[in-house]
Amino acid sequence: MAEELESGRVFRSGFVNIIGNPNVGKSTLMNTLVGEKLSIVTPKAQTTRHRIMGIVNGEDYQIVFSDTPGILKPAYELQQAMMNFVDTAIGDADIILYVTDVYEKSEKNKEYVDKLNLLSCPVIVVVNKVDLMEGQEALNELVERWHTLVPKAEILPMSALNRFNTDVLLSKIVSLLPQQPAWYDSDVLTDKNLRFFASEILREKILENYTKEIPYCTEVVIDSFKETENLYSISAIINVVRSSQKGIIIGKGGAALKRVGTQARKEMEKFFEKKVFLQIFVKVDPHWRENKKELKRFGYIE
Repeated sequence: MAEELESGRVFRSGFVNIIGNPNVGKSTLMNTLVGEKLSIVTPKAQTTRHRIMGIVNGEDYQIVFSDTPGILKPAYELQQAMMNFVDTAIGDADIILYVTDVYEKSEKNKEYVDKLNLLSCPVIVVVNKVDLMEGQEALNELVERWHTLVPKAEILPMSALNRFNTDVLLSKIVSLLPQQPAWYDSDVLTDKNLRFFASEILREKILENYTKEIPYCTEVVIDSFKETENLYSISAIINVVRSSQKGIIIGKGGAALKRVGTQARKEMEKFFEKKVFLQIFVKVDPHWRENKKELKRFGYIE
């Protein structure tokens, strides 16, 4: 039975899962809709590795958003685990947001586009980054192309970064939610704990400061997380695949690691709204991306 409100309106809630290829703006979109930076954002592909929930509460609705990793063809166990998050999100959604952008070729990972037409739940195709497109005619053609590809979906041009049409999207989502009670208490923002966000903030700084394969060969583990009245004391381990990568992460005289640590600490203090003491160690773990036991310990496999 749907929850009846005093006004006579019906309460709506549900799971709105965001999928799409890398670098189309999925994480930016969720952060914008939730109003908090829950998913790290960088220009690099595969920035998002986990399924991250962000919850929005209104007077008569609750939206449980899920950001997911960008769709790819898995080359090793870590990437397979990432794609399992995507497949699970497709299977348990009340509404699917498929995010593309004005640059992306619609043929990319087309098997997932084809899946959209087989879903019983509502689908909204978000065409992101329209602020970077010149000419209304070109935009109209792009929207029509997506109408042809996914006839069952509503196509919504958007700029998540500039908040263009995000209010329209939010209203559309609320109207499509099932009539049912809230899934979470109104003060819950996400399903992730503070340890998770500390690791993600540090991983974001690694993505921003290192190039080539380094960010994709690293995994951050929070070894210790202690809270006092005025301080979070955090000990983190950066796992890398090869000894040469350990040297690059640390840098000459420890300069690179110090820079990353300072940036991460400042970002953590902003996020946690409390002072942070951060220690970082670097460890060589050659097979962590292929080791299911390790991936389970890191939270990629249940």
